[in-house]
Amino acid sequence: MAAIRPYPVYLEVLVAIEIEDKFDVPDEFVVPDLLGVKGVEAVSGPKSHQLVAVYFDTPDLRLAARGITLRRRRGGDDPGWHLKLPKAAGVRQEIQLPLTRSAKVVPAELAAQVLVYTRGHALVPVAELDTKRSVTRLLDGDEQVLAEVADDRVKGTVYGDVPRVERWREVEVELVKGDEALLKRVGKRVIKAGAATGGSANKLGRLLGEAVQKLPKSPAEGTVGAAVFAYLRSQTDALIAQDGRVRRAEEDAVHKARVACRRMRSAFKAFSSIVTESDALQEELRWLGEVLGEVRDLEVIQARFGKELDGLDDHLIVGPVRTRLLDDLKLQEEEGYERAREAMTGERYFALLDALDEPYVFTGRATREAGPELAKIVAKEWKRVHRKHETAQAIDDPHEREIAMHDVRKAAKRARYTAEAAGMGDEAARAEAIQEALGLYQDGVVAQETLEKEAERAREAGEDTFTYGVLAGLERAAAERARDRFPKLWKKLT
Repeated sequence: MAAIRPYPVYLEVLVAIEIEDKFDVPDEFVVPDLLGVKGVEAVSGPKSHQLVAVYFDTPDLRLAARGITLRRRRGGDDPGWHLKLPKAAGVRQEIQLPLTRSAKVVPAELAAQVLVYTRGHALVPVAELDTKRSVTRLLDGDEQVLAEVADDRVKGTVYGDVPRVERWREVEVELVKGDEALLKRVGKRVIKAGAATGGSANKLGRLLGEAVQKLPKSPAEGTVGAAVFAYLRSQTDALIAQDGRVRRAEEDAVHKARVACRRMRSAFKAFSSIVTESDALQEELRWLGEVLGEVRDLEVIQARFGKELDGLDDHLIVGPVRTRLLDDLKLQEEEGYERAREAMTGERYFALLDALDEPYVFTGRATREAGPELAKIVAKEWKRVHRKHETAQAIDDPHEREIAMHDVRKAAKRARYTAEAAGMGDEAARAEAIQEALGLYQDGVVAQETLEKEAERAREAGEDTFTYGVLAGLERAAAERARDRFPKLWKKLT
């Protein structure tokens, strides 16, 4: 494997949204007159370009398997390095950087963006596309560009011991300022002229073809196995989607990544009768959740203390309490981010991601009809919540009972995630209400513990700790209110 830079690479990500349709056309195809299309008031061009793009990927084409393209292109109006991420809701995100002096080394900024897919494997040139492009621009009455129609004659080369060459022709219609209705109208005109809807999402995919590895397939539609598969894949995708955002310390990214880990762990536990042999995967998801949890807890506690301090009268704030509770915790958060980035650049993290891409091991029960099986599993999780609650209420010692009630909260969270996976919104909402109510108490307890530690540090530094006591009193009161309200809420929800 290639060496990984041990420090994070930051990138101001400028994201262009690309909305386009592709069409396969025969060699003798003639681009139709598009001036008569509704909304098009003028046509500019065609203008010719020679585009030469070298595509980079791992030797086993990990980027292509995810529908990602990373290229260095010369020629045209936008030469440079282009990273195109998978389409979501019909649009594709693109990150661009200027051309670099080296034609064989991917800029570190872009390599960092795809690290979650390459996972330590080297990025190497895998193919080249040499395209003769003829671009026609569709304009409105103010001569604003609505869309561009690109007629491409492509020579594609797959690198290797014996290079493979293919040639074809295709047409792309890309929106600039027009709407999707215009895109459809232009597409109809192009198809009427003899084009066919494109069979590949991009040129590289068409060129590489069967060489691209396929991700695991879902069990038969309508089965409980298919439902569980779809849920687990969606959470894997959610984790991967947050990787770059966590590295850039973007708002709420750590929270979303951590939740994806928790949801997968819960699903593997709750659906153990459907998906088996997941113990090692659960343990690794727990590890990653703890790595992310350090940062997330610091984010939450800072916001909590900041809000409480803003609500206090000035005379109740004594000493440099803001500096210690906010600035010092912020420094701890930044250190936590460094540890998270280090973990997410290591072999253990990459091995976890590879394991999540492997086919799941399904039991015979996975072939059963989804609806009845999912209902049974959700009901079983609710019974587990009730058992945990009964156990906690039977404990006389208040401290031990509080610890047991934390187990109730975790059981409710698992029931919530299970109901979400089953598509049972009402059941998920009930479980979430129990989880959050118990969470209010737990958050208050954790906040008091943090205040106690920070107050001790302040005391050792010779600072006044009066305000820490005020905040601790507020947290204790809030926790006790949440605890006292819970029995009524439990009765209502269960």
